[in-house]
Amino acid sequence: LHSAMVKLVKFLKAQKVVLVLNGRYAGKKGVIVKTFDEGTDSRKYGHCIVAGVAKAPLKVKKGMSAKKVEKRSRIKPFLKVLNFNHLMPTRYSVEIDFKPAGITQDIMNNDGKRKEARKAVKTLFQDRYTSGKNKWFFSKLRF
Repeated sequence: LHSAMVKLVKFLKAQKVVLVLNGRYAGKKGVIVKTFDEGTDSRKYGHCIVAGVAKAPLKVKKGMSAKKVEKRSRIKPFLKVLNFNHLMPTRYSVEIDFKPAGITQDIMNNDGKRKEARKAVKTLFQDRYTSGKNKWFFSKLRF
């Protein structure tokens, strides 16, 4: 076999659901927003921007007031640049369009813009959760 001709299949693509393995958000679910397979000048390894669920919504019962339901249905998201080695890909993907949020590498480096991007991700996740789509993505990972 010619080692130069072997082309690796890129399976870590945008909208793929991953599990974070290391760091503060270890064991949390996330979605790949953008990948950098070849790396960049600042990070010379394959990495990606991941938007995930830092704090999943709590269980809701019929007897709860509307205010309590609204409070328990909140999602706390995270945005992070992660090395591919610290991710475990799943076979699932979520059709959330992160284009309007406009999340790029330079937004991730700027604290103010990063906060705005996190708020945009929160609204995307919140809308997705309240519409009842991908309920499994917003549930806490039990293992």
